[in-house]
Amino acid sequence: MAELTGKHVFAITASAFAVIIGVNVLLAVKAVSTFPGLEVDNSYVASQGFNARKAAQESLGWSMTPGYDQGRMTLAFHGRDGLPVAVEDLQVLVGRTTEAKDDAYPVFARVGDLYTADLPLHKGKWMIKVTARSADGTLFEQRSELYVKG
Repeated sequence: MAELTGKHVFAITASAFAVIIGVNVLLAVKAVSTFPGLEVDNSYVASQGFNARKAAQESLGWSMTPGYDQGRMTLAFHGRDGLPVAVEDLQVLVGRTTEAKDDAYPVFARVGDLYTADLPLHKGKWMIKVTARSADGTLFEQRSELYVKG
């Protein structure tokens, strides 16, 4: 076995730091490229009307419950009295909370008391971001989580 010299120790140390720095750079690039981290362009501007929008939405008394079974997603909207309500201008974003590559904007159709869309989802945790309007134009927004079992 060869003698351990200063050159060997330097090579070992430099190699260890090179691996650590390389892994850190790789992880940083992956983190930034898979999820931009932005919900809104300017959070200050978005916050200006928050309280008024919140009060208007709470006055509706609506709740939304997502469901998923065999490739079909359902959304059930109910009023304060528990009865189904009709929504207008329904827009839905379905995606993962950690990356944007699986984001989908399915088109929902009203079938009875539910809004349905065909959407194949892999197992795991999904985020559902719903935006809709009432008949009088009041905005309803809700973000929910959905767990798809494999």
